[in-house]
Amino acid sequence: MAELTDIITSKVRIKILQLFYGNPNEMYHVRAIVREIKEEINAVRRELGRLEEAGIIRKEPRGNRVYYSIRPDYPFYADLISMTAKTTGLGSQIISNRSKLGRINHLLFSGRFARYKERKKDDEVDILVVGEVVLPELAALIRAEESKRAREINYTVMSREEFDFRKKRRDPFLLGILSTSRVMVIGDEDVLINS
Repeated sequence: MAELTDIITSKVRIKILQLFYGNPNEMYHVRAIVREIKEEINAVRRELGRLEEAGIIRKEPRGNRVYYSIRPDYPFYADLISMTAKTTGLGSQIISNRSKLGRINHLLFSGRFARYKERKKDDEVDILVVGEVVLPELAALIRAEESKRAREINYTVMSREEFDFRKKRRDPFLLGILSTSRVMVIGDEDVLINS
């Protein structure tokens, strides 16, 4: 399975990136980061300095503490969200249990779901799965993520034939899913949209 360690060599930096991009709306102070990722404080401070210098995170003094948060204006922000969605949480669970889940051709998270934002009223689904799926196995993974996030996850499963039929008929439900921001967890987005 592909991991962030394939391209990033510092395990502390990986843990910090996974913490921040796995919870992109949160701010952390140094000691909270140390507690969350279970690494030495000096190593955490060193990596925070490097990440701040690179423009990936920003620091903000509040009272007698300094808080860190990710910068959405960082040029690779969306790419890091996408990588984190695949290497942590539900994305990681689905990829590592892919053989038990049947034959998944494509799986996408809505952009809001990948960014841990609340679903808007007009957002219909958080996750779209295309393929021949073992539903009880998928449902078990989604239930576990629902308990972690403390909210319901809306997901839709379609066979490839149903997906192609709905796309050809310009089904409003499917077009609504495909017209919003998304993170591809499994499969090629170009093949999904243009085939």
